[in-house]
Order: sequence, then structure tokens, then C-alpha cells
Amino acid sequence: MNTYNVPTKNEVSENNKVIFNQLEKSLGFVPNLYASFAHSETALDNFLALGNAKTSFSAKEKEVINLAVSQVNECVYCLSAHTAIAKMNGFTENQVLELRTGNASFNSKLDALSKFAKSVALNRGAATEEVIENFYNAGYNKGNLADAILLIGEITITNYFHKTTEVPVDFPIAQSLELV
Repeated sequence: MNTYNVPTKNEVSENNKVIFNQLEKSLGFVPNLYASFAHSETALDNFLALGNAKTSFSAKEKEVINLAVSQVNECVYCLSAHTAIAKMNGFTENQVLELRTGNASFNSKLDALSKFAKSVALNRGAATEEVIENFYNAGYNKGNLADAILLIGEITITNYFHKTTEVPVDFPIAQSLELV
């Protein structure tokens, strides 16, 4: 049985209490996964700095990456959270399900991005040449490739953290989906 608990605001450092307050103000609550990073004096702040870093991708494109990678890594927490976030960014339920398979038939550029993210995650960083060529042909550039790898790394961190800690999911549970 996993005993990795979700700390309350009263159980974290003063620095993390400040971050909890900021999260409550901006999100309305502190997601369990974020709160669990606060067992460390530095992990939550470091992770949020990575997550809030500038990128060449739009919020919708970030969710394309998050959904494809979280599906490959079978992370129910991240799939649940990013399903909700993707819908807030204008994706429909059917589009979210399709993005999780690494496809986006409704948008050729997002399709190339989704396939790229899935390939990187499935192949532990070694996207296929065909997928990389498709990524560039869709209009993305080398800077986008670098940003995509950073975003894939960011979501992989939370995927792995949840898979290890199994903290309770505090988002509506994402529908189950078999990898295609």
C-alpha cells in the first residue's frame, strides 16, 4: 500500500504555503499532485517554474502534447486533469479522446504535433524520422521541436510522479482508452 499522503497547507513549509495561496487564488484549489510536490522544500516551486515558462506553443497545443504523452504513460491523474483543461481550451470530448490516441483528424497541424508527442513518448525520446518530417511539414520549426521536448518532459514528470505516489485524483476521472 502506498503511503504518500497529500499534505495540507499547515503541513508544508512557509515558502510552499505562499505557493499554495497563489494556486488557490489562480486555480481555486491546490491540485493534489501539486500539493504532494510540497513535501519537498523546492520541488513545487521548481516544477511550477518549468510549467509557467515561456513556450512557442499555444495553450491548445500544450494540451495536445499533455494528452498524447499522458496516454502513452497511462497516467489517470494527468489524463483527468488535462481532459478538463483541454475542454476549457475549446476541445470537444471526442477531440480529447482522439488526441489521446496521438491523432487529430480535425486539424492537420495538431495531428502532426500529437503524432510527434506520442512518438517521442513511446520511443523514449527517439521520434521516428517520418514523424519529425511530418512535424516540420506541418509548419513547426526547430525551435518548436525544442519547446515540444521540454513540454513532453514536463508532463512526463507529473505522469511519473503520480504513477509512483498514487495520490488521489481530484479531477473528474477521464474515460478509459486503450492505446491505439
